[in-house]
Amino acid sequence: MKQLLFAVLSTLLATACANQASNTQEKDKSLPTFQKTMNTENAKTKDTATLGGGCFWCVEAVFQRLKGVDTVISGYMGGQKANPTYKEVCTGLSGHAEVIQIIFDPKVVSYQEILEVFWNTHDPTTLNRQGNDEGTQYRSAVFYYSEEQKLIAEAYKKQLDSSGVFSAPIVTEIVPAVEFYSAEGYHQDYYNQNGAQPYCQYVVRPKVEKFEKKFKDKMK
Repeated sequence: MKQLLFAVLSTLLATACANQASNTQEKDKSLPTFQKTMNTENAKTKDTATLGGGCFWCVEAVFQRLKGVDTVISGYMGGQKANPTYKEVCTGLSGHAEVIQIIFDPKVVSYQEILEVFWNTHDPTTLNRQGNDEGTQYRSAVFYYSEEQKLIAEAYKKQLDSSGVFSAPIVTEIVPAVEFYSAEGYHQDYYNQNGAQPYCQYVVRPKVEKFEKKFKDKMK
């Protein structure tokens, strides 16, 4: 689908972005911050989160700018085939989601805050789709690495659904993390290296700007 978006260039992309922005949340409504009743002191110096929120170029660009995040790697998770290629994932037949794997310092940014940024910067109510990117590879997903991460993600998702901030139910899947496969080298650091590309300008940049506006206090 990305190839089609490049072909139609700015006009259709700008329209898609505008529509997506208006449908994601009710006007000017902010997602509630998770009530951190489960927040425990984390003795770890590093922790891992793996998230799928549509095209990994978008999600990578957002989390690269979050304070406390050390490393962001674009890749694939949740499928049946070992060592999938981008071409295979794009067919939707491998079962993988495009994801980012985040290595972060939990003393600087909590897992709850990671999820807060995640749910604020994509539309978790559209099944297997973000804007014009459509297919199971673009599904909204939280892959958890511990029972604590699972409980936090499920509680936060329940809170968001109850709040009514979204006009439709959240379809984000919350599932155990499995084997992570790093994407090809040209996908890494994509927005920073290719910011002038039409897809970056009309799809990635608005998400980055949204993050920078809402989370200016959490930026690097």
